[in-house]
Amino acid sequence: MGGLRYAEESRREREFLDLTSLTVEEFDELVPSFEAAFQEHMKEFRLDGKKRLGRGYTTYTNCPLPTPQDRLLFILVYVKTNALQVAHGRLFGLPQNKANQWIHTLLPVLQRTLRTLGDAPARSMEQLAERLGEPSVQTCSVEAEVQSQESVPLFAMMEPSDVSNAPKMRINKKAIIAARKNAIP
Repeated sequence: MGGLRYAEESRREREFLDLTSLTVEEFDELVPSFEAAFQEHMKEFRLDGKKRLGRGYTTYTNCPLPTPQDRLLFILVYVKTNALQVAHGRLFGLPQNKANQWIHTLLPVLQRTLRTLGDAPARSMEQLAERLGEPSVQTCSVEAEVQSQESVPLFAMMEPSDVSNAPKMRINKKAIIAARKNAIP
């Protein structure tokens, strides 16, 4: 099966940057940490997500993602494009079910790698302010209220809405059943 492979894609630096948001050099720096996290993950779990009981993980000759570079390329392209699993599998020469298994295996590995390297995204305003070296981030009163809550996600920038003002419709179950029976010949 054909598909995207690191060996071919790394030669086209501009397309590689478009696919992964990393230069080839940045990608190559990330590979050892990613592979170490992958091997650590595979010591404990199988590819289908179940606990490993017997033998350890080995990369087979017919493995669809045989090299660490191919595995990292696979998950970075998925994270960047957020494609359907069917489409992403076709891009790498995998059926949808195998693409699903690899995505669910490699995504936590990538997250663990980025956390270890200190490159994981900030998950709250406080973490972002700390990372940017600013004492606090307050641009409006709504953000000030939102920041008072603990570990607020970054996307929660809007004020919580109140209860809907739309009138509530009271529907009698018997009326619904009767209307349904009358509509069916």
